[in-house]
Amino acid sequence: MYGWLWRHLPGPWPVRLLIFLVLFAAIVYALFIWVFPWAEEAFNINDVTVG
Repeated sequence: MYGWLWRHLPGPWPVRLLIFLVLFAAIVYALFIWVFPWAEEAFNINDVTVG
């Protein structure tokens, strides 16, 4: 997966590294903003059953 992405990024390796880090940060941001809150509500992760 990472090899495929690395081969398809344009430019020399410093530019590729910068693009890769920006993509990684965008993915992490999207996970924290949209995916994790949705999963918490959909699967009731914070419902504790042990009293």
